[in-house]
Amino acid sequence: MSNVRPLQPRAPQPRPYLHIPEPTARPGEPADFRTLAIPEAGRQPRPAIDASARELRPFAEDLIRVMDGEGHAVGPWNPEIDPETLRRGLRVMMLTQAYDKRMYRAQRQGKTSFYMKCTGEEAVAAAQAMALDRADMLFPTYRQQGLLIARDWPLVDMMNQVYSNTKDRLKGRQMPVFYSSAEAGFFSISGNLATQYSQAVGWAMAAAIKGDSRIAAAWIGEGATAEGDFHHALTFAAVYRAPVILNVVNNQWAISTFQGIAGGEATTFASRAIGFGIPGLRVDGNDFLAVYAVTKWASMRARAHHGPTLIELFTYRAAAHSTSDDPSKYRPAEEAQQWPLGDPIARLKQHLISLGQWSEERHVQLESELVEEVRAAGRQAESYGTLDKGPHHSAKTMFEDVFKDMPWNLRRQRQESGV
Repeated sequence: MSNVRPLQPRAPQPRPYLHIPEPTARPGEPADFRTLAIPEAGRQPRPAIDASARELRPFAEDLIRVMDGEGHAVGPWNPEIDPETLRRGLRVMMLTQAYDKRMYRAQRQGKTSFYMKCTGEEAVAAAQAMALDRADMLFPTYRQQGLLIARDWPLVDMMNQVYSNTKDRLKGRQMPVFYSSAEAGFFSISGNLATQYSQAVGWAMAAAIKGDSRIAAAWIGEGATAEGDFHHALTFAAVYRAPVILNVVNNQWAISTFQGIAGGEATTFASRAIGFGIPGLRVDGNDFLAVYAVTKWASMRARAHHGPTLIELFTYRAAAHSTSDDPSKYRPAEEAQQWPLGDPIARLKQHLISLGQWSEERHVQLESELVEEVRAAGRQAESYGTLDKGPHHSAKTMFEDVFKDMPWNLRRQRQESGV
């Protein structure tokens, strides 16, 4: 006789379920931001710069805000910036917007192949550049052109790079908008996602080893937090307490996929810092004052040898991802206009008016002046050539800047090419 018991029928089991994150609205549907928790401005406490990462955990879930609905600065995070600096911040954002519009039109006219605007995100670069020291090293993505503008880098030089013309210092070897400037402390932009995090942490570690007083700051989009470089960088930053600020610009959309695909549906991106023992702060990215205050706090913490900070800048990409993108294919057409945190330029303008330091008339006048400034820069840059019409760098430059001393085989190839 066999001692094997016959199999018993299994009770019905629940079927496996794979969750696919979906945005709250698709094209043709009304925009829906009801799930967003927008706290009252000014309610968030401002901790000491030497607070432990454990003490700072609540800040990863909250949203630091300074400007209220009437444009008044409230709460302990108010940086109390003088009016002249505020007006400069407004000018940087408006100039960035004017530059964006001009270069977008240039792409549509065939003068360049590609362009990326930062519409709705102007406060991120402008406020952070102004909160950092001029000598600090920046490791940006392709949507932080405002960093260069805030550091008074010539618009003509930026345009030359976009046009890949004869004055392009990069000699046409980079994609348009992939700027680079050692003089401005602006590291070469990479199209590979999240590489700047590892580079920034490594640079900060080297600066600390050498006793350099400078710190580093890096920017990525929320989608890039799913990349390996993000986690590698946070590990090294945490272990070695690198003097670095790691910024996550959560503009809700990574090309055509919404932020839930990268993990933003279940928690905040700032909370990813908690597992590494790094403070994670979440800030209203359309609030110039709040962005400035949080960045200044993180920079003071880094300079005082308390290590890195991860900042999630909660904002919205109002324009297309790039000139190759059509956002109407994946989100409601009116979604940008209904973003509950508003426009950063309009909000800072309102704040200055509430202080009696600005007016509608002065705003219109400045807008006109900046448009003319960009137009003049555009005429000068185009005089050096555009991508569609040239002139361009000589073909012989393809043999240059690789070896200090050109090897014989390259010299021979150059001679045979006749350039």
